[in-house]
Amino acid sequence: MLPHCSLLLLLCIVQLLSPSSALPFEQKGFWDFAMDSMDSDGMMTMMRDEEDGSAFPPPELPTCPFGCQCRLRVVQCSDLGMTEVPKNIPRDTKFLDLQNNHITELKEDDFKGLTNLYGLSLRNNLISKVHPKTFAPLKHMQKLYFSKNLLTTIPKNLPSSLVEMRIHENRIKKVAAGAFSGLVNMNCIEMGANPLQNSGFEPGAFKGLKLNYLRISEAKLTGVPKDLPDSLHELHLDQNQIQAVELEDLKRYKNLYRLGLGFNHIRNIENGSLSYLPMLRELHLDNNRLTRVPKGLPDMKYLQVVYLHSNNISQVGVDDFCPRGFGMKRTFYNGISLFANPVKYWEVQPATFRCVSDRLAIQFGNYKK
Repeated sequence: MLPHCSLLLLLCIVQLLSPSSALPFEQKGFWDFAMDSMDSDGMMTMMRDEEDGSAFPPPELPTCPFGCQCRLRVVQCSDLGMTEVPKNIPRDTKFLDLQNNHITELKEDDFKGLTNLYGLSLRNNLISKVHPKTFAPLKHMQKLYFSKNLLTTIPKNLPSSLVEMRIHENRIKKVAAGAFSGLVNMNCIEMGANPLQNSGFEPGAFKGLKLNYLRISEAKLTGVPKDLPDSLHELHLDQNQIQAVELEDLKRYKNLYRLGLGFNHIRNIENGSLSYLPMLRELHLDNNRLTRVPKGLPDMKYLQVVYLHSNNISQVGVDDFCPRGFGMKRTFYNGISLFANPVKYWEVQPATFRCVSDRLAIQFGNYKK
């Protein structure tokens, strides 16, 4: 009986020591789960998928047009000799720089999907044609730099979100009525160095605009344009062919802080013209053909800077700049330039500049014929 019991006990010990499912599970890797959950056919299928790359979808890598630099949502593609807007522009782009290329045309889908674009620079290209729907996707664009191209008209259907547009140095001869319609957020337009004449502005060309800043310098204007936005704070009409400022020319612009009329052919500023500018701080009339200081300066309470150099002014009166009463002018001058005029500065009475904050602010210089 005892030998039989000993044999049975020995068999039990051997069975316990042999490998079995009761041993602790130890995971070796991903394939442990695969072995447990797949049959042999499924396993082979997955291994084939792994080899050809279809087992797991590839991660979506950020795109950047060839040759461009993309960083911090700024895409820089300048100076690359491009002849068209590149493809694969990242959808989250905020600023797109395409300046100094050879782009000739903007097509309908060139900016498709770029709904986050804030600024677009197309400066110094060869663009002469813009599709009417080019800017349709750009719902949030605020800055458009279009200078130095071959445009002959203002592009149509500009984004209503636009705040600043620089379209300097193109071939624009005409600004049609409603050219800026719907641009209720527009604050600044730079459109100088275009062959624009006074007749090139149709009635209602600027209708609806609430601009603060407008520059139409280096054009072919012979007078101050009519019907510009009455909201203007700065108006720059330098380097034109304006010959006179008439009484009604400035009547609309009661909010002007700065008026630039330098480098024109102005011989006369009609008496009372400047009285329509009660808020004016700076008046630029240098490099013209004036023979006297314009009338009305003493009545301008906030005027601080007057540029009159390079004219034909031969005399300066004691009341040309300052009012007789001290209480009339609220701001003293901090800049009056009279150099390059045939005025004998030693004959000018000191009281002429009694409302100037600093004598160094008066510039006479020498006159040279």
